[in-house]
Amino acid sequence: MTKHKRRDFSLFDGALAAHAAQSAVAKLDPRVLYRNPVMFVTGVVAVLTTLIFVRDLAMGAATAGIVGQIAFWLWVTVLFANFAEAIAEGRGKARADSLRATQSETECKRLRGKPTDHEEFEIVSSRALRKDDLILVTAGELIAADGEVIEGVASVDESAITGESAPVIRESGGDRSAVTGGTRLVSDWLVVRVTAEPGKSFLDRMIAMVEGAERQKTPNEIALNILLVGMTIIFLMVVVTLEPFALFSGTSIPVAFLVALLVTLIPTTIGGLLSAIGIAGMDRLVKANVIAKSGRAVEAAGDVDTLLLDKTGTITFGNRMADAFMPVPGVSERELIETALLASFPDETPEGKSIVELARKMLGSQVDVHQEQVANFVPFSAQTRLSGADLTDGSEVRKGASDATLRYAGATASLDLKRIVEGIAKSGGTPLVVARDKRILGVVHLKDIIKPGIRERFAELRRMGIRTVMITGDNPLTAAAIAAEAGVDDFLAEATPERKLELIRKEQNEGKLVAMCGDGSNDAPALAQADIGVAMNSGTPAAKEAGNLIDLDSDPTKLIEVVLVGKQLLISRGALTTFSIANDVAKYFAILPALFITAYPGLQSLNIMDLSSPASAILSAVIFNALVILALIPLALRGVRYTPATAGQLLRRNLLIYGLGGLIVPFVGIKAIDMAVSALALA
Repeated sequence: MTKHKRRDFSLFDGALAAHAAQSAVAKLDPRVLYRNPVMFVTGVVAVLTTLIFVRDLAMGAATAGIVGQIAFWLWVTVLFANFAEAIAEGRGKARADSLRATQSETECKRLRGKPTDHEEFEIVSSRALRKDDLILVTAGELIAADGEVIEGVASVDESAITGESAPVIRESGGDRSAVTGGTRLVSDWLVVRVTAEPGKSFLDRMIAMVEGAERQKTPNEIALNILLVGMTIIFLMVVVTLEPFALFSGTSIPVAFLVALLVTLIPTTIGGLLSAIGIAGMDRLVKANVIAKSGRAVEAAGDVDTLLLDKTGTITFGNRMADAFMPVPGVSERELIETALLASFPDETPEGKSIVELARKMLGSQVDVHQEQVANFVPFSAQTRLSGADLTDGSEVRKGASDATLRYAGATASLDLKRIVEGIAKSGGTPLVVARDKRILGVVHLKDIIKPGIRERFAELRRMGIRTVMITGDNPLTAAAIAAEAGVDDFLAEATPERKLELIRKEQNEGKLVAMCGDGSNDAPALAQADIGVAMNSGTPAAKEAGNLIDLDSDPTKLIEVVLVGKQLLISRGALTTFSIANDVAKYFAILPALFITAYPGLQSLNIMDLSSPASAILSAVIFNALVILALIPLALRGVRYTPATAGQLLRRNLLIYGLGGLIVPFVGIKAIDMAVSALALA
């Protein structure tokens, strides 16, 4: 099975960077800039400083040179912040363009009558299709619209959407009935009921989500914006009161210097990178083939407390394999193996194939039964919970759940049979009772295979403070054994849609955020109730509508990856906020002595960086303020590396690395810039 890797877009991708640079200039529009309060204030200050520069230049003032340079670097600060947002958006748009390339208008066969009448159809354009239309799709044709299979079974190539080269089976009546417009039928035929109007298909919504058209600020972003606005107002009041203090001290501070102080003190670093961090978080999910309906869903994933995971496909491979044949007293092992083999010859399920494989391996060359002995195959059904075969000699062979096979045999379970069945269940296996002509012969031990490495993944989640709950339809004994082997914290056995919903509500009532995944219509209520609902792309339309994240690979284990991306988003935002606020301390030591050193010569002792002159100190701080945004763009887009840890450990690490780093880096950076400014005689 081969997966085509989605193209990754580097910061230094020429075309992407050029387009982002153009967008950065376009974002200087005040109607766009006002959405970022910190950068809006910086933009207003840049305009004011530019006007002062023009006035000083016209009057031939000696300060015109330094004011002009401050104005230039203030504009650069705004442009760098806009560039960070534009490059993050550009990545999303580039991915959307690659998705849009898969869209094409195509002709299709719209049925005029009943779904079973394949001869009565008309050729129409895909754009002419409406919801509830029926279309016939045959091998080699593109599926013209999103829909639900109502007749037929076929292989579908979904590589244009998922990047997965192996075709998948789509059929009517189950959880694998949804098809996506733009995918191609590889074999057989399907009758599809259209479920989306033109322009509202899954691909259209995917493109809109990737481009960020539906992106809204998340609660944490709004809270952080309020903090940044509050800090901006406080620093604005501080700067406004400095001039009266200066006049009282017998000196005057140029307005350009005051506005430079304001811009260097307000948290421009995180203010400039905040949008880029959020957009990049959604982009990282797109790279993982997960589409987020909103940034809120990505952020909530980082705060998840409880993870509900389906056993089948997530914790186990989903294919139970025959592990042993266990006859009841009075029955030979050979008789049990041969009967199980006859009951499984025509069985195409993974379990049936594994029984045939194990039986042939154990009997070797002594196999004395053949497929020609099977006259009629009896497939498994949810009602009978049995499968088997009627043989040419008139015999019946059956295998199935313990209670169902006993009911078929009209017998009660012997103590020996109970002991075997309970022993298998306690070990985490599934007992499959075998009978011939209503006589119980013994049990086949079917074993769930735990995915390698899953126990370590759960240990990581536990270190993050996330509780894992396994959801399974198995009986409590089997569920307990598998839960212990896999290392999950808890389990819900004999799960029904109602019990899943009840569990989610119980967790939420305790103040916890819950994440789960699902693909069936019966999962839709729980997906809608969960704070994070990851719907499988192969699932039903109801499930995809209920979830707030869609996994294009239909891989249930992706839920763990979604949580890690959410954690990384929150950690990145917290780390850069810490760095931005710590920056202000160094800027304080650079600019404040420069403003008041004339009135208070004693402030020279605060000039611990030994900056050349007041003008050089102010210009160096403004230049550093702009360059640090550019330097941190790669980190904002890539995200801070996340390692599993508790909230307290993460806080201490952030304070040590980004808090201490935010204190030290400006001292070094501003001093280096001051030396360059002095050497070039710029101030």
